[in-house]
Amino acid sequence: MSDWYRRDGGDLLLFLRVQPRAGCNAFGEILEGRRKVQLKAPPVEGKANQELVKFLAKSLGVAKSRVKIESGETGRNKRVRILDLPDLPGNFSAD
Repeated sequence: MSDWYRRDGGDLLLFLRVQPRAGCNAFGEILEGRRKVQLKAPPVEGKANQELVKFLAKSLGVAKSRVKIESGETGRNKRVRILDLPDLPGNFSAD
């Protein structure tokens, strides 16, 4: 298992570094135990956080209500909990 995600019971915790105002929504490299996520949205009025939840839900095939930002709402480093997802899909977890 990689440093940027781990299981917590039936949930999955993701450790991310968000780059707002990117050209597109995409996953990037893994640096210092965090997976980089590029988001089109700006970091104002919660728009980047909303975009992150939407992007992760779509990428993982889960409802947005199952994606919770646990820490880092006002910073770039975030811990995100995916409820009831024991592990990442195979095509998602490629390091």
